[in-house]
Amino acid sequence: MRKLQIVLFLSVILAAAAHSVFAADYTLLNVSYDPTRELYKEYNKAFAAHYKKETGDTVSIEVTHAGSSKQANAVIDGLAADVVTLALAYDISNIAQKTKALPEDWQKRLPHNSTPYSSTVVFLVRKGNPKKIKEWSDLTKPGVEIVVAHPKTSGVARWAYLAAWGYVLKKELGDLKKLQDPNAAAEVAVAQKKAKDFITALYKNVVVLPQGARTASQAFLQQEEGDVLLDWENQAKLSINEIAKGDSEIVVPSISILAEPPVAVIDKNVDKKGNRKVAEAYLNFLYTKQGQELVAKHYYRPRDPEVLKKYADNFVTVDTFSIDEVFGGWQKAQKEHFEDGGTFDQIYSPKK
Repeated sequence: MRKLQIVLFLSVILAAAAHSVFAADYTLLNVSYDPTRELYKEYNKAFAAHYKKETGDTVSIEVTHAGSSKQANAVIDGLAADVVTLALAYDISNIAQKTKALPEDWQKRLPHNSTPYSSTVVFLVRKGNPKKIKEWSDLTKPGVEIVVAHPKTSGVARWAYLAAWGYVLKKELGDLKKLQDPNAAAEVAVAQKKAKDFITALYKNVVVLPQGARTASQAFLQQEEGDVLLDWENQAKLSINEIAKGDSEIVVPSISILAEPPVAVIDKNVDKKGNRKVAEAYLNFLYTKQGQELVAKHYYRPRDPEVLKKYADNFVTVDTFSIDEVFGGWQKAQKEHFEDGGTFDQIYSPKK
């Protein structure tokens, strides 16, 4: 009996020793966009603990934040991201096309087109809403000063621009299916002209146009610039609950856009570093119950219906449309609206 106990004891010691010998240390670099700081600060700790428990391996995660397109350009220029968690599918597709560091069909690799959460665009206004801003149409009124990030560098700024454009189309057309109906071409052309005129008027009221969403938020909340901030829903919620604390309030327009921030592994970098397994686990963890709970806690709309129901009080019902539905996808929207010489350049002139 004693001999059996000794054998069992030695087996446990040897197993522990083997586990210790083969345990590895990994470091991941997540290149993310501006408003995800709080989410990934908590998420990284949860994932590291989970991965340690599951594998015995230690993971350290570093995160950089800036405007989504600025971050994508940094990766294109050589920043060795293991994963990117950006605001726009276009930005990740741009990395794929220009670097070949991941396949161009990268969105097929994870559920929901590699978007583990969604958001939308809302308004943050001063306490009491003195300018009575309730709808997109109120943003073009005389005397309304708007703060929003620059759509050439910021993801939320592009979403906000497209949300405003789509709002006009939906109001004018009623049914967005008319956009694909050849018989409605004349009606659509009139609506598109009205949308362009509306966006032109909106940007005439913009008084602060910084590169990133976080800088725009700081200008509105800390420097007290403007009457209204166009922002991510999650960022606005964070501002209300943790920064502004009663000095501002959220206005949700009747119509907005379904914003879907995507995530992806950068194959070339993880294969070079030997990080593929942990990088894939890092993104897959976003889709687990624990990951979805953290997403909801930080005011991103989770994909898991049970978690969404549990956190329903965090989100208001809003009529949303997708970028595919109104603009034919990111590639087309980017080319028409945000590339040099596109619609944004046509309608916006920097104030002198």
